[in-house]
Amino acid sequence: MCVYPVCMAVVTPSAASATVDIAGSAWPVYKLEALVAALVVAALLLLILGSAQAAVLGGAAVAVLRWTVGAARAHSLR
Repeated sequence: MCVYPVCMAVVTPSAASATVDIAGSAWPVYKLEALVAALVVAALLLLILGSAQAAVLGGAAVAVLRWTVGAARAHSLR
């Protein structure tokens, strides 16, 4: 049986993740980084290879990788 001073819950504050306000909605920075990285990679691949299919596939792969790593880090900080 717990009595007040003996059994108290300990609440640790979670680390606030960095966000950017876009149109009234808070976006985590890692999502914006994923989108920008995807656009840059897609543009470079399009210029180098001349293939839209390869550019989209490469950009999507980079976006998924960055988004997943960012989400995992944000989740581990909670």
